[in-house]
Amino acid sequence: MNSTVIKSERLLHIYCRLVNGETLSKRELAQKFNVTERSVQRDIEALRYFFADQGVRQDVIYDRNAKGYCLHDLSRGMLTNGEALAVCKILLESRSLCQDEMGPIIDKILSLCVPEQNKKAVKALISNEKFHYIEPQHGKMLLDGLWDIGQAIHNRQLMEIEYERMKQPQCVKRLIEPVAIMFSEYYFYLAAFLRNVDRQTEFENPDDLFPTIYRVDRIRSFKVLKEHFQVPYSNRFQEGEFRKRVQFMYGGKLQCVRFIYKGSSVEAVLDRLPTAKVAQNDDETWLVEAEVFGKGIEMWLRSQGDMVQMVRA
Repeated sequence: MNSTVIKSERLLHIYCRLVNGETLSKRELAQKFNVTERSVQRDIEALRYFFADQGVRQDVIYDRNAKGYCLHDLSRGMLTNGEALAVCKILLESRSLCQDEMGPIIDKILSLCVPEQNKKAVKALISNEKFHYIEPQHGKMLLDGLWDIGQAIHNRQLMEIEYERMKQPQCVKRLIEPVAIMFSEYYFYLAAFLRNVDRQTEFENPDDLFPTIYRVDRIRSFKVLKEHFQVPYSNRFQEGEFRKRVQFMYGGKLQCVRFIYKGSSVEAVLDRLPTAKVAQNDDETWLVEAEVFGKGIEMWLRSQGDMVQMVRA
């Protein structure tokens, strides 16, 4: 048997064991095949070169903890067709970013997260929506600012913001303690506690203990300060619990609402209001109770027309 055949058999043996999840030692392989460790190293390099040359999303890496070589499947980090399609559809339907920010994100998902053989099919399914994408009316670039705000939240740093609000005066300056970034219906929002403000004149509900909500695109400018704020563990802001109750991003107080729903899909109501529960139902109506924050719930209930009838708590 010539040396080429022997080497081919050795490479196949190594590859089969790697595919089966084994971690291989150069010394053990060298002893098994009666070759030097340098020859085994050349075999491993030959496999690496073959993978790269053929576009196979695998690599042979050295695991320092296991003290041996193993097969690393790069495709495990890839999205399936369904996952890629869902993510791209959600992003495009959100209309949350301007075209210059949304387009590159979609392109990167398709380029870096989708296996080569699936890219064409996924691109075809979203190409029309991508081409006709309508960006939000504000047209502002948000991503860099979102990251800076996120870092301020993580590090608990005070921020100074200049905010353009809907009612007079249109532009105000605020010193805030940022606690969360949220997204709802086209817009990103910043939840923050105010400092140095007259709550009696600035708030409809001066005793409100919840954070104020700012639309990020309406923040004209901001500065992250070096000063940090402290939040006692017992009083820490629970973003997840707050998010369940603030679905409409309007100010106001925490309240319980009760209404009779007469529509065809109560599931849509329960999904819209995460804290909602069906207290009573018959064949055609449901009595729904929910704990919500702000006045936005009133607008939503009115928008449901004859399908909703308010009930006093």
